[in-house]
Amino acid sequence: MVKKSITRRWIVNNLGVVVLALLVIEMTVIYAVHSYFYNSAKQYLFSKINAVTSVLSIHSQDSAANFSAEMRTMLETFNEKDKIELMAINSKGRVVLTSSGFSPDEGSLMPDYEDAMNEGEGSYVGKLSSGEKILAVSMPITSLSSEYSSVRMVTSLTEIDNTIKGYILAVTAIVSAIILIIVITGLYFAGSIVRPIRQISGIARKFAMGDFSVRIENDSDDEIGELCTAINHMADELSTAEAMKNEFISSVSHELRTPLTAIKGWAETLMVDGGESPDTMKKGVGVIVNETERLSQMVEELLDFSRMQNGHFTLQNANMDILAELGDAVLIYSDKARRENKQIIYEEPEMLPIVYGDKNRIRQVFINIIDNAVKYSSSGDTVTIRAWEEGGRVTVSVTDTGCGIKSSDLTKVKTKFYKANHTRRGSGIGLAVADEIVAMHGGTMDITSPGEGKGTTVTISLPAKTSQ
Repeated sequence: MVKKSITRRWIVNNLGVVVLALLVIEMTVIYAVHSYFYNSAKQYLFSKINAVTSVLSIHSQDSAANFSAEMRTMLETFNEKDKIELMAINSKGRVVLTSSGFSPDEGSLMPDYEDAMNEGEGSYVGKLSSGEKILAVSMPITSLSSEYSSVRMVTSLTEIDNTIKGYILAVTAIVSAIILIIVITGLYFAGSIVRPIRQISGIARKFAMGDFSVRIENDSDDEIGELCTAINHMADELSTAEAMKNEFISSVSHELRTPLTAIKGWAETLMVDGGESPDTMKKGVGVIVNETERLSQMVEELLDFSRMQNGHFTLQNANMDILAELGDAVLIYSDKARRENKQIIYEEPEMLPIVYGDKNRIRQVFINIIDNAVKYSSSGDTVTIRAWEEGGRVTVSVTDTGCGIKSSDLTKVKTKFYKANHTRRGSGIGLAVADEIVAMHGGTMDITSPGEGKGTTVTISLPAKTSQ
């Protein structure tokens, strides 16, 4: 199958139409020039022959004058005999007198004479037996003389044809130059489109193969340039997403391997020791339960993220007490923080407005945020939790004095798979899931940090339910 390129289509369609239009214009101009010169020559001959018949009319009215002698004298003294031949035709239709002194061939065609005798005047464009092209006009004079029927003028069209050929060559040269300019500029323009498209096509194939290192060279500021910039930006995003995905896979693999290793190790220990040591049994079962809980939480995060990506993530909305859900999340991590020598300060208000939403998902958000605050804090650090109502919105803030976040990472921490701190456990999708849940409730989740080592504050704002 023959590939149809943009350049070929442009040549066939646009250039073909332009060339056809120019050829039509050229033929129209040539026809107009040809008609102008031929009509001008014909009008000039008619004006001359009218002048001759006028003079003959004067002589015919003079009874003392010899009409034949006056006719002969006029032909002999005709002042343009070098360009125009003046002829006198007798009543039998034969040329008997000429200004040049030479009579035409007996078989020469004279359609102009026949038209003149029938219609009052006649003209004819044709060729002599020698091949020379001529223009002839005739005017009847039967009313002036019984001996002569008509006068005729004949002139060569060679000079006029040469002039017309010059105009034709000039017009053809102009049209050819226009077509050449259109072809050159058109091919350059088509090339300026085709080259980037070919480059984009080749680079897109590399993207399809997973190579996001190449970029499109862009030196234009038009729509093609915008397309190249957009594709380069897409490549940057895909490259970042690919790196984050690989990092996520590595992180999740590590996160899965650690609890599985602990579970397997303690299961083997318990299998060997059996029930001989109650302390060992208790400790081993506790580790297995805790690590299983970690695995379960991680799987839930992955499932939630998958549902969000597929559009299957739904909420079971109802009126809820936001303090109850926040209190449960704080209670879950209070003992853990105490064991790790970290302090949780919960400034619980007496009352907050009702919030309409999915209480399980909101509790999941609080658990995720508090878990991160405890996880990214060190021994001796403090996690402060506050809640208040302002402007028809319920706001919850979780502030820790932990490791903090670099300013360059603040805009990315809610991005899926992104982990600002690789020394702490986690899949990197918890914040992305939490942010999506809050957004689905019509709320916002903002993360701020003065810098590394200066702690982090996560602020969640949800709309309070208005009373009906």
